[in-house]
Amino acid sequence: MESQGEASIRFILNGQRYELAREDVESRLADVAPARIRKHAVMVSGTWFPVVQAFEVATRIPRSQFMSSTARRHLAALGYEVAADVEPRSAPPGARTEVTSPAAAIMRSSGKQPEQSGAWYSETNVQASLVTALVTDKWRILSVANTATKERGVDVIAVRDGETVGIEVKGFPGRGYADPARANEVKRTKPSTQAVHWYSQAVLAAMRLRGKQPTWRNVIALPDLPRYRDLHAETAASLAAAQIEVWWVDESGEVHRP
Repeated sequence: MESQGEASIRFILNGQRYELAREDVESRLADVAPARIRKHAVMVSGTWFPVVQAFEVATRIPRSQFMSSTARRHLAALGYEVAADVEPRSAPPGARTEVTSPAAAIMRSSGKQPEQSGAWYSETNVQASLVTALVTDKWRILSVANTATKERGVDVIAVRDGETVGIEVKGFPGRGYADPARANEVKRTKPSTQAVHWYSQAVLAAMRLRGKQPTWRNVIALPDLPRYRDLHAETAASLAAAQIEVWWVDESGEVHRP
């Protein structure tokens, strides 16, 4: 069953403003044959489509202009079920068919360049899993920043039952660069060292948001990795005093909240 999200969403992609409604998604995909699903899928009107195909057809934006994580994020915000490792048609008796639920969706792969290879702990994938989990839990997504282009502002803002949550999302650094032009280079800074800087940036962003929006629920979302767990252990008391929560996204895409 598809989760009921927003009837329509507005977003900015490559500097252009777009609006996408559920009725547009469903009408434009009504007579479209699903392409082969290689990794990620979205269920629209009872049919599994590759997320990239569905988003391209629904928005009429060429797939060369967006990433899979962008498609997953926005389709999830509309309330569609997004999953990994889907068998799109009826499987023979006894065949293995693994469908990942929205709350446990997205990626299990890893690689040297997080943004390019689709490592589960990259910022775009952590954010995609987070948005999917929020929609499943009946949160209404107000805005989602494009982390792939380093869009400024709060990464995710959602509301439920009169409560607003602002979430700062961080991934975990890899050994390689996300920039295709530097794909063959290895970073000089070790991931464990760079993770300290990223964690510090997340804490600062959360503290600034606390000052700007004192009535909001304030959250930092991180991939569930030992380095971040250690850093959190050293700062947990201070974060609690500032009423800043830390949510953990694991490799399966499940979000663990206090």
